[in-house]
Parts: sequence; C-alpha cells; structure tokens
Amino acid sequence: MRRVVSLLSGLLVVLLVLSSAPGAAAENWARFRGPGGAGISHDKGLPVTWTDKDYRWKTALPGLGHSSVCVWDNQLFVTSALDSGRQRLVFSLDSKSGKILWSDKLASRTHSKHQLNSFASATPASDGRRVYVLFSTNEDTVVRAYDFKGQRLWQADVGPFHNKHGHGCGTSPIVWQDTVIVASQHDGPSSIVGLDAATGKLRWKSDRQVRLTAHSTPVVLERKNKTPQLFFSNTGDGIGSIDPRNGNVLWRANLFTTRAVNSPVIAGNLVLAIAGGGGKGKQMAAIPVDQSGEVAADKVAWTRERNLPYVPTPLAFGNHLYFWADNGVVTCLESATGKDVWMQRVGGKYWASPICVDGKIYNITDKGEVVVLASGAKYQLLGRTQLGEPVHSTPAVSQGRMFLRTFKHLYCLEAGKK
Repeated sequence: MRRVVSLLSGLLVVLLVLSSAPGAAAENWARFRGPGGAGISHDKGLPVTWTDKDYRWKTALPGLGHSSVCVWDNQLFVTSALDSGRQRLVFSLDSKSGKILWSDKLASRTHSKHQLNSFASATPASDGRRVYVLFSTNEDTVVRAYDFKGQRLWQADVGPFHNKHGHGCGTSPIVWQDTVIVASQHDGPSSIVGLDAATGKLRWKSDRQVRLTAHSTPVVLERKNKTPQLFFSNTGDGIGSIDPRNGNVLWRANLFTTRAVNSPVIAGNLVLAIAGGGGKGKQMAAIPVDQSGEVAADKVAWTRERNLPYVPTPLAFGNHLYFWADNGVVTCLESATGKDVWMQRVGGKYWASPICVDGKIYNITDKGEVVVLASGAKYQLLGRTQLGEPVHSTPAVSQGRMFLRTFKHLYCLEAGKK
C-alpha cells in the first residue's frame, strides 16, 4: 500500500512539474492578436534582445502582405499577394522548421488602396479544424476555408468592400465557437456577418450604417451566465455590441465622428475603442460592458483625446492600459480611470500593434526595430533589436516561439535561445 501511495505521489509530482513547464499549456495564436484578440501570451523565456544567429529559422515569403501569422499547434498560416493584388496567396508553414507545407492562389482584382496598406492585410483565423482567410476588392469580400492539408473546403462572398478614399481593407476574420465572423464595414451598405464554420453558409447578418471605412477587428466577451457580447467599432455606431449567436444588436454608443482603424479592447468590465485620422487617434471612449439600447455619453466611464494610437491596437494587461501611438509615444494608464501612469517617447513609426509576452511588451517600428518595454507602473526599456527589413505586421507567439513577419521574410525566435 505504501508503495502504491509512493508511486502515486511521484506521478503527481511529475504531472505538476510538466504542467508548470514553459509551453506546457501554451495557447494557439489563432487570430489577429492571439487568444481573445487580447495580444497576451504567458510563454516564458523569449529574449528581449537577440542577433541573427538566434533565430530558429528564417523563411522567404513570395509577394507582399501585412497580415500577421495564425498559429495552431505546429502549423502556421499567413497570406500574401502578387501582381498588385491580382493574385492572392495563402501559405502554411511548419512552425519548427519554417518549411512551407502547402500554398494556394486565388485569382482576384486589383483596386486602389493606401500606400501603407497591402492586398493581403487580413490575418487568418483557425478553430483547429479549418483555417479561414479573407481577401477583399471593390466588388467582393471573399472568405475561404481550408483544411490543414490545404484542401479548399468552401468559399463565401460577403459583398463588396468599397473605399471612397482608397484605403483598402484592414479587418480580419475571427472564429467564435462554430461561427466565422467578418466585420465588413466600408463606404457602402455594410454588415457584420456570421458564417457557418463547416459550410460557409450565412447564419446571421447585422446591417450597419457606416460613414467612414472601418478596419477594426471585433472581440468577444464571454462570462458565465451572461449573454456573450461581440464588440465592434465604426463611424456610425461608435462602439457597439452584438450577440454573436444571432447577430442581434445589444447596445451601441454612437460617439465617433472620425475613422475606426484599430480594434476594440476589453479591460476588466470596460470596453474601449478609438477613432481618428491623419495618422493619430483623436477620440476614445471606455464604456462599462453591461449596457442596453442606445448608450448616451453619460454612461461613458472615461474619455481621452490626446496621445492616442490610430493604427496600433491598445494593450490591456493587469490594471493598466498601454497606448502605443503611431508616432512612437507610449502611454501607460490606469485602465479603470484613464489616469496617466507614465508616458515616454520610444521613437519610430508603428503600424504593428503591441503584444505582451510574460509581462514584457513587444512592438516593431515600420523600419523593423523591435522595441521591448517592461509592463507596470514604471517605464523601463528592456531592449532594441533590428530586423533589417520593413514591418507592418503584429508579432505572433505560441509554444515558446515568436513569429516576426517582415516585408520579405518570416522569422522564428525561440525561447531559451539566448
């Protein structure tokens, strides 16, 4: 009996050690900004500075795209485009080796877009069974599903994506349970749609009145015994909430007169979003998540009009918010009140969004310099590393590896390498 107890105790110790090991409970980075769209990874051991010798691998990617990497287990998915968008590309790579496992092409049309955008800016999303990609033109918004071996499963068109000012598309698909959700919010009849993940058939459609093309990607809040909420932002609704089960609008706060580019962020019991123009954020509102109907300004917890990001999505971590502005000014605030904690100019221009890995905040300049800061109430610069190529893509992290996408290559940096 003692021997059995001893063996069981030893097994328990082994299980505890394994469960606490780095990467043992690693989450898949299965959409733009990872789990829940929060931009947070708990993986440990990734360096804050490194050299070219520290990469596990580096793989050239044909064409150009600004989409981030979608990761599920040991498989990566990323998109690109050739010939001014006339050919859209989908790639799957092995996360351990960087080897391209399969690729596929989609014939498309070119269209006008902002010089800082690309024809492949939507980050793929996955549910572990399939991967979903999105490409848009002025005539259509194509969502295509693949299995993990590269077999095409279905394709759906959720309508035109017209750009009066020629910005192109910047939103990404997400998956919630068995529904693929796309926010097609452009200069024309707009909607947020839910597609059956297995077939691509339309499950629900929420028509939206959008005054300026929105590039924000929705996020979903799930709480026990509460109605799930999908938060979106645009100019016309401001900040809005939809039931992702059926597309019914739960509430909206029509507060914005400028363009919504970055994505909504959940910070505790608040949801916040930003709108702006001319390369900077101009309007921001934080609203308690439990609302109904038309939400007036007096329901807003706090607002802000200065030192706001326009393209980079804010980061909520712990009790703080981090606004990494396009011009390289980083502000740390109390998430509950909006009170400034610290502000620092780190330099550079940014189109990527910050992510937090084991309490460290990473972002990349448009010239390819990775800047790493400590999270918390005191500003601390931890490191700077040059990639040597332009970057518009947000990093992805999974299973102890960080994936950095430049204009020409995909890099893999592994924990413990330095």
